[in-house]
Amino acid sequence: MGMIAPPDRTPLPRAFFDRPVLEVAPDLLGRILVRTTPDGPIALRLTEVEAYDGQNDPGSHAYRGRTARNAVMFGPPGHVYVYFTYGMWHCMNLVCGPEGRASAVLLRAGEVIEGAELARKRRVSARNDKELAKGPARLATALGVDRALDGTDACTSGETPLRMLTGAPVPSDQVRSGPRTGVAGEGGNGDLHPWRFWIADDPTVSPYRAHVPRRRRG
Repeated sequence: MGMIAPPDRTPLPRAFFDRPVLEVAPDLLGRILVRTTPDGPIALRLTEVEAYDGQNDPGSHAYRGRTARNAVMFGPPGHVYVYFTYGMWHCMNLVCGPEGRASAVLLRAGEVIEGAELARKRRVSARNDKELAKGPARLATALGVDRALDGTDACTSGETPLRMLTGAPVPSDQVRSGPRTGVAGEGGNGDLHPWRFWIADDPTVSPYRAHVPRRRRG
């Protein structure tokens, strides 16, 4: 008989993601994301996420319906949605809920637990390892995630560049919630959408920043 993989290294099943996004988001804390690269793997323990509920959520990319950009958000669950923002950065999400109903969890921050030397090469401005993936753009940069990985299945046990593992779920008394970072209008209202979730007192969690409108030049 073959060796049984330890529970924390087993892939998360697709059924984990085939649930309402507000159930999936806090349950992702403590889970492990593995990025396989030609130079070796990087493993990240998730410490901060944000939920986005599609056409029910004015803060979501899918609020106004399906487009070429957000198509992956409409399913199947367990796939990776990557978008490009501010003309500079990529951000990574995990698709949730039943196929055809757009929702996703933005991966905001994490602790690099394997492959830190590879992440450091991509995040040369990080002052220490706690900052390698402290924020959604930093997380994607540290892992080398871009639009080429949009649509990747993160629930397969086969060869894949991104895979979600069971990890160690965080006890509910250690989970905190609050307003989403940098979201404008109603979607950023913490009373209506306290949909950012993080591990209490974890040093890799990014600081909260309210939305600031960008000024037009000229």
